[in-house]
Amino acid sequence: MSLLRSDSDLFLGLMSGTSADGIDAALVRFHDEATPRCELLLGQTFPWDAPLRETLVALGQGREATSLDALGQLDAQVGLCFAEAANRLIAAAGVDRARIAAIGSHGQTVRHRPASDPAFTWQMGDASRIAEATGITTVADFRRRDVAAGGQGAPLMPAFHLAMLGAADEDRAVLNLGGIGNLTLIPRRGTVRGFDTGPANALLDGWCQRHSGQPFDAEGRLAAGGRVDDGLLQRLLEDEWFALPPPKSTGREQFHLGWVESRLAGAALGAADVQATLLELSAATVADALRAWQPETTRLLVCGGGVRNPLLMARLRARLAGVTVESSQDWGLDPDYLEAMGFAWLARETLAGRPGNLPAVTGARGPRVLGAIHPA
Repeated sequence: MSLLRSDSDLFLGLMSGTSADGIDAALVRFHDEATPRCELLLGQTFPWDAPLRETLVALGQGREATSLDALGQLDAQVGLCFAEAANRLIAAAGVDRARIAAIGSHGQTVRHRPASDPAFTWQMGDASRIAEATGITTVADFRRRDVAAGGQGAPLMPAFHLAMLGAADEDRAVLNLGGIGNLTLIPRRGTVRGFDTGPANALLDGWCQRHSGQPFDAEGRLAAGGRVDDGLLQRLLEDEWFALPPPKSTGREQFHLGWVESRLAGAALGAADVQATLLELSAATVADALRAWQPETTRLLVCGGGVRNPLLMARLRARLAGVTVESSQDWGLDPDYLEAMGFAWLARETLAGRPGNLPAVTGARGPRVLGAIHPA
């Protein structure tokens, strides 16, 4: 049964990723043509307040909140922040909110345990608050239904990547370089697959913040001033997680600065050398995964914050000789807002009663309609 409105093709997506650097908000219009399109009308990023971000990052790394009261208040507070981001974007776009069919909100992941028994994943950001504060139907909590069906609950973007970036004439892949890296493999023939590759920006941002006071390594300048330490790189790559076959997903609870420090093994490395090694780790794990699981790939389309790091992109190209490495911008999808656009698309799929997961990606027992609907 479809709950889609026939009078509106506008949707709004909200996303805050592993890096927790801010809420990405994207207002989009869908075009159902021979080749479906998702048109970005306006995208903006709204930074978290520093104390709130510190709390969210700490939770994501496995440090516990003080009480159930604190968790409940945090969930409500995060929901209000998502609602504020939506309202500010709507005001900036100058559109009548009545024209927006729905909001798709990812929330903020604070724990992701697909291998626990029972498995679970938790994204904060009370969607009832979003629906109440915006007056717009809100779809949220996309990951838990897939987990309940035996899946990883991640990554969820491959279905969107397939719909918008699939090609019949080449083997291609889509890479999201967010806090965690993840790949969507789209072969000319065969099954679409996708999985997390490991840390991308989360470790780079965390190390840069600690040693330079900057929230991220702008244009890779800190890493460019150092040298890759082969010993540290090898110790990082020896983590058993990297050898796991797909489907697999991960987050800050697995890859955090404590994980890095435990592998420094007393080495007297400068901050820039560690940053350079962490950047090489991101490039190496992506390249290794692509070579292992779709060696025929001829084109890699990159999105996420990492696409703005020229050194990281250069290392990817060096490790993937023979593969054309491009920004998703070259194919009409803004790399900064592609994930937020994807959650707008997932909200649309949910309201249409269509599955949003790909079982071959997540390992779920079958296709599932994702998310919970909070009416306006």
